[in-house]
Amino acid sequence: MELILLIIIAVFAIAYRSSQNSSVSSTTKYISSQAREIYERVAPFSYKQMRSKIKELGEDYTPRQYFGQIAIFAGLASVISYLYFYNPMITIIYAFAATFAVPYLAFLRYKRLYSEYVFEQIQTYTTNVIMEFNTTQSFVKSLEGVRDSGILEDPVLTDVKTMIDMSYTNGTIDQSITYFNDRYPYYMVKNMHQLFLQITNEGARDSGESLENMSLDIDALVEGVYRDRMDRANFHTRFVTFGLALFFLVMAMQFLLGKDSYIKLLDMWYVDILLHGIILVNCYFLLTGEKYYNEDVGVE
Repeated sequence: MELILLIIIAVFAIAYRSSQNSSVSSTTKYISSQAREIYERVAPFSYKQMRSKIKELGEDYTPRQYFGQIAIFAGLASVISYLYFYNPMITIIYAFAATFAVPYLAFLRYKRLYSEYVFEQIQTYTTNVIMEFNTTQSFVKSLEGVRDSGILEDPVLTDVKTMIDMSYTNGTIDQSITYFNDRYPYYMVKNMHQLFLQITNEGARDSGESLENMSLDIDALVEGVYRDRMDRANFHTRFVTFGLALFFLVMAMQFLLGKDSYIKLLDMWYVDILLHGIILVNCYFLLTGEKYYNEDVGVE
């Protein structure tokens, strides 16, 4: 434990000496800039793309909100760990470790918001392609109409343009549909494309009723997705409340045993290990629930 603290102090001291202006604020900025530079080199493009889009949508947290989350996590971890061990050193370590959950939770939130955004774009794409087809009676012309309408945004807009280019290059819509289906494996996309393949390849003349039924199916799928979002939100609130309550069961144990008797138990090494295990299991339980809440939102 002491070694970890010494490493942290050493890193800060090196950064302090390396910064041009020897002050705490400049040192903090130096560390932040170096961490950001390293991250930009190794971060996956998908994450950068998500973060860029979330910023564009105005849904990203401000630095003040990030620091607020760090303070909340560190404070909560300090209270919980102190109630478990009554040891200031362990409390500091848990408070420091808890702050690492903030970027992971931010990543999960980016995935959820980006998934919701893409789903809304896909909903717009499928609905408007059907509407355009009723006028043009051509799948490629429908894609061009949706492309030029200005209602789509990247990344879906770029992929629609790729579909159009592939259709003209290959002289068929099969490859372009396969490309888009692989990029966006939603039921509404696959079902709609399958219908257009049948209409195009079989030369169906009266497609109005089929397209109308497809529109109704899309509406039903969208309704199901939004209902699932509400169910997840309700589950999330109850889940977090339950997960935090598990941490404070130690207070009930102390009430039953008495604080003095509980502190005596802490002198036994296996009791310490058991308590650490309880904290880690509860943390894993909460993070798993957060992962479920934020992933695959919008996928039917």
